[in-house]
Amino acid sequence: MPRHSAAVYRRRRLVLLIGLILVVALIGVSVWLLIARPWANAAAGPAPTSSATPEDTPTQTATPGATPGAETPAPTPSGESTPAIVACEAEDIEVTAVTDADTYPAGVTPRLSISLTNNGSTDCTIDVGSTTQVFTVSSGSDVWWRSTDCQENPSSMIATLAAGTTVTSKDPVVWDRTRSSVETCAAENRQRAPGGGSSFHVSVSIGGFTSVTTKQILLY
Repeated sequence: MPRHSAAVYRRRRLVLLIGLILVVALIGVSVWLLIARPWANAAAGPAPTSSATPEDTPTQTATPGATPGAETPAPTPSGESTPAIVACEAEDIEVTAVTDADTYPAGVTPRLSISLTNNGSTDCTIDVGSTTQVFTVSSGSDVWWRSTDCQENPSSMIATLAAGTTVTSKDPVVWDRTRSSVETCAAENRQRAPGGGSSFHVSVSIGGFTSVTTKQILLY
């Protein structure tokens, strides 16, 4: 067998030495891993804590007399609502005829209005339109004039009359000091009321309610 050169022997010894070093290093690492077990905590991760954040913890309000731990039922909306305003009743309403004067000189026409009072404890509705208004001027038992005899374009208007309040009609009705009838709507064909201190009484009704008293006026 031919002999190898010295260089070959040196390379072989170097290879053996390096292999021995690697074997020793692997053994050392294996022993350290068995003792230290560095993965034991890292794999499991941080242990969960028993406390929860305020956002995660539901808040429960205790109800007197409720069973601990039981859920409090949501309040049930009541079926009650604001009662509707009802129509005025006769016992609550006071109607009064109002005039712009007590005495009228010759040629001056009386202007008639309505005072309406709700003596009740609650608001109520009433039709205050011209359809429901009737002024009547009488001398004793003799009816001289009615506002509805020749009325044009009557209308309805529902209004709310507050409890304990009094209101007066805004636009007065004018009596032209003549005797009215549905047959004589033209003023020139009507009999004129006498003057000289003649006494007349004015009554009114509105919304189905009639004034209990009359208002006296004197014509001159």
